[in-house]
Amino acid sequence: MEPRIGAQTPTHSVVQKYGNTRGKEAIQLYEKTGRTAREWQQLIIYDILGENSEGLWAHTRYGYEVPRRNGKGEILTIRELYGLATGEVIMHTAHRTPTSHSAWERLYRLVQQAGLEIESEYRAAGKEHIYIKDGGRIEFRTRTSKGGLGEGFDLLIIDEAQEYQDDHESAIKYVVTDSANPQTILCGTPPTAVSSGTVFVKFREKTLWGDNPNAGWAEWSVDEMTDPEDREAWYKTNPSLGLQLTERAIADESGGDITDFNIQRLGLWLSYNQKSAISSVEWDKLLIEDELTLTSRLYVGVKYGMDGQRMAVAIAVKTADGKIFVECIKCQEMRKGNTWLLQFLKHADVEKVVADGKAGQDLLDQEMKQEKLGKLIKPTVAQFIVANALWEQAIEKQTIAHNGQPSLDMVVTNCEKRPIASTGFGYRSIKPDMDISIMDSVILAHWAAAEDRGKKKQRISY
Repeated sequence: MEPRIGAQTPTHSVVQKYGNTRGKEAIQLYEKTGRTAREWQQLIIYDILGENSEGLWAHTRYGYEVPRRNGKGEILTIRELYGLATGEVIMHTAHRTPTSHSAWERLYRLVQQAGLEIESEYRAAGKEHIYIKDGGRIEFRTRTSKGGLGEGFDLLIIDEAQEYQDDHESAIKYVVTDSANPQTILCGTPPTAVSSGTVFVKFREKTLWGDNPNAGWAEWSVDEMTDPEDREAWYKTNPSLGLQLTERAIADESGGDITDFNIQRLGLWLSYNQKSAISSVEWDKLLIEDELTLTSRLYVGVKYGMDGQRMAVAIAVKTADGKIFVECIKCQEMRKGNTWLLQFLKHADVEKVVADGKAGQDLLDQEMKQEKLGKLIKPTVAQFIVANALWEQAIEKQTIAHNGQPSLDMVVTNCEKRPIASTGFGYRSIKPDMDISIMDSVILAHWAAAEDRGKKKQRISY
């Protein structure tokens, strides 16, 4: 009976159409070194080196994720070895200098074993290079916000891509622009709580959604938090299990942090940020399951973004069980105006309207007066601080209810605190492509509802 091995095909992948591939040539060159490429490694190499009808790389950008210690770095080595043999100019970047140097040492040994003649090699950590006689050359660099500027390459390698930051990308992504046949490869693991990169996550999401032309992707992962003792999940997500990894080694890893094990061994991509001021666990506890009995009119919160680009509108309403139900009902560009909002206020059963943001609150105030829609509440800085404090306390006390809006969920579970004045705090988004106005509008609506104690009955004594 043959020993069991991990899944050789990815759990999720995106592959652009290609007719020809140079993958076989690359594998043959690599195996001259005495090593053997595993089936899953060959699969990725064939896709990476696939060519379109014009003889250009079908994937100008290709990313892949494989859990740790499976041999994902070997794919980079195969690709670089082939590039050197065919005359490409390559830049290999990593987050840490030791990682970059280790990659240089591995490639240097294989270049010699493959019989390529080295013209020049430089091994000083952080500035390594290999030049092949009558062939290509490769430079190894630790990433910085200025690395690569002014240099031109055919192939750009982004190792440890989970640490690849926006400022790194803006500095080095253009180094392949002048190449007649450019390619960028991103390789890494899903980000953990201490990972600082954002580019890898966004690249994955866009590619899987089909919004990244000429891009490819492959990953071995679970889709949700999984029991660390689930051995079927081990084999599903670790292609080198039974070849390089052993069950015993993974069993020794499984007794620690469950989240970390899911990320690093099972390839889990979290949909929330572990650094968020509000965790997904806290937010999910507030999700309603039963029908609510509403006991108040609507409280409306409006937030005009600080950048003057977008506005968000939310509602809050009190419930019979003493909670406040919240929901964002609109988020749109400010240039579209307040017409829809005024129509909503005319026909909805509204108790109070609160609006924050100098970019639009004064205009809304004027328009509401013209339409005789009541007085707009424009909170002071001190009141906005109170609103955020009340929001935090309500989440802790579980006196908020929501219905699981994806847009609101994503913003709330990807936020961090920001200081306001010298005594208070507000929130900002951890992810640059998420609009915190959605959450701020809900906070304002919640504050209006929480602060409204109702009209007191007049007591007359004789």
